[in-house]
Amino acid sequence: MSTPSPASLPIRRLTPRDLSACADLAENRGWPREEHKWGLLLTAGMGYGIDDPDGGLVSVCVVTRYGSQDRPDLAAIGMVLVAARHARQGVGRRLMRHVVAELGPTPLTLHATPYGRPLYEELGFKTTGRAEMVRGHFTPGGPDPEVITRPATAEDLTTILRLDEEVFGTDRTHVIARLPAFADQLRVAEEDGRIIGYAAAWPNMTNHVVGPLIAQDTETAKALIASLAAHTDRLLRTDIDVRHEELLAWVKERGLAPTSFNTVMTYGIAELPGDWTRRFAPLTVAAG
Repeated sequence: MSTPSPASLPIRRLTPRDLSACADLAENRGWPREEHKWGLLLTAGMGYGIDDPDGGLVSVCVVTRYGSQDRPDLAAIGMVLVAARHARQGVGRRLMRHVVAELGPTPLTLHATPYGRPLYEELGFKTTGRAEMVRGHFTPGGPDPEVITRPATAEDLTTILRLDEEVFGTDRTHVIARLPAFADQLRVAEEDGRIIGYAAAWPNMTNHVVGPLIAQDTETAKALIASLAAHTDRLLRTDIDVRHEELLAWVKERGLAPTSFNTVMTYGIAELPGDWTRRFAPLTVAAG
C-alpha cells in the first residue's frame, strides 16, 4: 500500500495534547524544543497541523487572534515548521494557504526568517519592518535610567491591559492575562504613581526572554530591561524593533550581542495597528 503524499494529508486543529509532537518537530528542524512557549501558543492561540502516517507531525503553525474572537482585528502567524524529510514538497505552502483562507478578511502579521520570507511574499505578505534579536549576559554600566520600576501586582493587571491595548492597537487580554503565570518576572514602570510601561521576562531554555516590552519612551524601556536583568542570572534575549536605534545601541553596550534579524510582514493591512514608538519588543515573534 503506497504512502499518501504529504500534500494530500488532512490539516487539523492542534490541541495542548500535541505539545510534545510540536517540540519534537522543532527539534527535527534544529530549533530548540521551547515547550514552555509551545504551551502558551497552543492555549492562547490555535495550532494547525498535518499528521505523519508514520507518527509525529509533518507540519505545524500557530495562529494567535487579537480583538474579538468572532471578528478579530489582527492575527499573528508563527512557528511555521515542516519536517526535514518533507521539506521543499509544497507542504508549508499548502498549510499557509489553508490558514490564510480560513482567517478570511482578518489582517495578518508574522515575523519571517530569511528562509521563510520568499514563501510569504509569494502568498502576498508585504514587508513592513524588521526586528533584531540580541542575546547575552546583561552587564550594568553607566548612569541608571531615572525611572521607578517595581514588580507588578494583581491590582496592576487592569491598567496593564488598558495600556497594552492602547499601544498594541487591539485587545490581547487572553494572552497578556496569562503573563503572571507564564513569566518569571512581570514589572511595571511608574511616573507620579501612573504606570507608563511594563515588561516581562519568561523562561526559554537557558535564556530569559524579555517581552512584551511596552514603554512610554526609551529611558523607560532601558529601566525595565535593567530591572529584569538585575533579578536573573540567565542570559537575556529579546527582539527589538530596529527603529529603536538608541535602545539597541544601549543593550549592545551592556553585553547583548546581535544574533539575527526577522522581517516583520503583514497581509491585508499596510502597517500594524497601535503605536510603534512605545512598542519595543513583542512577547514572542511567534505571536506578534
